[in-house]
Amino acid sequence: MNGVLLQIMNPATAVADTAQQAINVLPKAQPTEISLSIWDLAIKGGPIMIPIVLLSFVAIYIFIERFIVIRKASKEDINFMNNIRDFMLSGRLDSALSLCRNNPSPIARMIEKGLQRLGKPLGDIHAAIENVGNLEVSKLERNISLLATVSGAAPMLGFLGTVTGMVQAFYDMSMAGNNIDIQLLSSGIYQAMVTTVAGLIVGIVAYLCYNLLAARISKIVFTLEARATEFMDLLHEPAK
Repeated sequence: MNGVLLQIMNPATAVADTAQQAINVLPKAQPTEISLSIWDLAIKGGPIMIPIVLLSFVAIYIFIERFIVIRKASKEDINFMNNIRDFMLSGRLDSALSLCRNNPSPIARMIEKGLQRLGKPLGDIHAAIENVGNLEVSKLERNISLLATVSGAAPMLGFLGTVTGMVQAFYDMSMAGNNIDIQLLSSGIYQAMVTTVAGLIVGIVAYLCYNLLAARISKIVFTLEARATEFMDLLHEPAK
């Protein structure tokens, strides 16, 4: 009874309470989330993104192709040199040559050249083996230098996109006069930031890939030198 009398006596308070209850019932507005895909970011990077993306494809192709070739070349038959030694000491040079021709490794091609030069001075044999080894290393290093080029060129292109993006932003500011807003400058700033990030990512990945392949090639070079030395030592052993 007292509550009814208070509502009658204070109509403004009753209306305010009713409005507050209605507001509490209404669902609260959720903040809108804005997300950008990688494609959208690439588009905002401008035309500089085209050569950066192309360089990334070149780096990926070279790395995969060279990695497969180098991995195949690094496989070595642990019994190969032992068999060559047995054939040479027993005078079965034809069997040694046949073994080399049936083995598609750089070591086999190098030893084959040495076997073909038997009977000539040891200096000539060593030079022939060394020349074949250098040719095999050159085959493994083919297009590796392009990875080093990509690792340096991609960040430079990214910085170029940064400069052009900032030039575009300042140009828009000068043309806008007193009507400057962040949306007007967003295109230039996006280009400046996105191209820098993309260029650095491509450059860092290409640099790591180059060093990985170079390390594996260095390991193969060491193996070739060791097998060449082992073959030359066999020439000093007496035949059975």
